[in-house]
Amino acid sequence: MTALASFTFVRHIDGIRHRFERDGRRHGRPAYRRTDGNVWCVWSPTEGWHCEIADGLVTAHPLDGHADEPEPPATVWRSFKGDRSYLYGLRPLEPEA
Repeated sequence: MTALASFTFVRHIDGIRHRFERDGRRHGRPAYRRTDGNVWCVWSPTEGWHCEIADGLVTAHPLDGHADEPEPPATVWRSFKGDRSYLYGLRPLEPEA
C-alpha cells in the first residue's frame, strides 16, 4: 500500500482549506507538513493521529476514534488553540494525471 501523498483539511464553517504534504516519517508512520506553515499531522503512540505546532503543542485530533489507523483518517477533526475550536474534514487529494 502506498501512503497518502497529500490531503486537505476543509474548515466546516467557512470552507477555508489547509493543504498538507507528506514529509518523512515519525514513529514508523508517514508525517505530513502544512504547506503554508509549521503545522504537522503526525502519529504518536500516546496521542494517535493529531496535528501539532513547532513546539509539540497538540492542536487537533480526529473525532471518531480512528487514531490508530496507518494514515490520517478521512473523517471529521476538531482543532483547538486557545479559546478557538473548529471542525475540519480531512479530504485526500487525488493524484494528478
